[in-house]
Amino acid sequence: MSIPFQELLEFDVATLAAKLRARDISPVELTEAYLGRIEQTDGSLRAYITVTDTIARKAAKKAEAEIAAGKWRGPFHGVPIALKDLVYTSRLRTTGGSKILADFKPDHDATVWTRLKRAGAVLLGKLNLHEFAYGITSSNPHWGIVRNPYALDRIPGGSSGGAAAAIVGRSAAATIGTDTGGSIRIPAALCGCVGLKPTWSRVSRYGVIPLASTLDHVGPITRTVRDAAMMLQVIAGADRNDSTSSRQPVPDFSAAVGGQISGMRIGVIRELDYGLSDDVAHSFNAALETLRSLGATVDHVTIPSLPMAAFMNSIITSAEALEVHQDWMRTRPRDYGDDVRRLLEIGMMMNATSYIRAQRARARTLAESVAVLADHDVLVAPASAIVAPKIGASQILEAREDAVEVVAAILRFTQPFNSTGQPAIAVPTGLSPDGLPIAMQVIGRPFGEPAVIRVAAAYESARGALAPPPEIA
Repeated sequence: MSIPFQELLEFDVATLAAKLRARDISPVELTEAYLGRIEQTDGSLRAYITVTDTIARKAAKKAEAEIAAGKWRGPFHGVPIALKDLVYTSRLRTTGGSKILADFKPDHDATVWTRLKRAGAVLLGKLNLHEFAYGITSSNPHWGIVRNPYALDRIPGGSSGGAAAAIVGRSAAATIGTDTGGSIRIPAALCGCVGLKPTWSRVSRYGVIPLASTLDHVGPITRTVRDAAMMLQVIAGADRNDSTSSRQPVPDFSAAVGGQISGMRIGVIRELDYGLSDDVAHSFNAALETLRSLGATVDHVTIPSLPMAAFMNSIITSAEALEVHQDWMRTRPRDYGDDVRRLLEIGMMMNATSYIRAQRARARTLAESVAVLADHDVLVAPASAIVAPKIGASQILEAREDAVEVVAAILRFTQPFNSTGQPAIAVPTGLSPDGLPIAMQVIGRPFGEPAVIRVAAAYESARGALAPPPEIA
């Protein structure tokens, strides 16, 4: 019996994998369901820059034939996914969300897509983002403003806004994002899904348009922690095309899902446990009580240099982004959106001394964090001080009538862990009284993704399902 299209869209990847392998559903009908959903919703969400419908249908037919012949490639075989439009796809437009690369077609695939394609994934298209990944709103002046599925007048976060909007809007089963200062975790947090930033170097960056190469991470944005673990399994590992990719052994990330956390020690980062909106503070404290109820020991820890790490991240990003964009800033400055051009102009004023000092300071924060993790399994913190602000808002007023700077209220929670390169996952903790998602981060030791996944998955299971967003017209 055929499963209704709407029901197909509600399955996570883990469920889809079992049903596809058993041939209870076909990759072709699943792909058609997603393509129909994109057509239905993307006029409102603007999650996609390019929809690869012809390629998707061809890949789905191939997957169906392979599965029927018993040639199962793994849990992403026949699963429709989408890629942030920084990820190279051979002979397919890869814009970086920019006007400058509007017609750019790479001659090779990014390693992350090569691995997903080899695993049998079906490419639905390329996802909208903040221009060149340099911002947190995903209000793109060239390809349209990405909107939050829970409230279309709110930002989805950025820079991987299209990736999170597609997950929550049910127009992709799983997506790939990138994260330089929070660009996987911020949209996951503000849209109500899961975003996993792996350890720096765990996933190859070959064929991914850079923003700041010593801070850039590639990782999954998905519906569940299990799906994120499964996707990381496919994309992780050394790559001869990326000399910075780690040769650290890749464990079975999914094995961490379903593990008990009784007896684990969880540290609440004191430097990130202040200045929260009332709704975020209430949700975060409730999440801590849930972790305690699962048998974990939860106490406060301090990382004194952590606030400075966010500042260091901004300095490094400014300098490294300018190195990427220097020629275009000289020859095509008017082709940038105003906000990104201003940020790149700031980079022009950065001196080498500031950059070098910022790079040196990173080691201190990492050392302090690792020292805390010597007697704690993971750390936790809110993912943002506020819920998703309205599109165009630079400040918001909290109930106590203090003006809150939107960018600072979000980035200070995520940027430090790009500077340290530690793995961090954003997982929803609930909805505000206004129906907007709230999330926390779980942060681990370098290459400690299994512990991060274990805690996040245990919490997610105890939390239960979030109420879905309103239907998108």
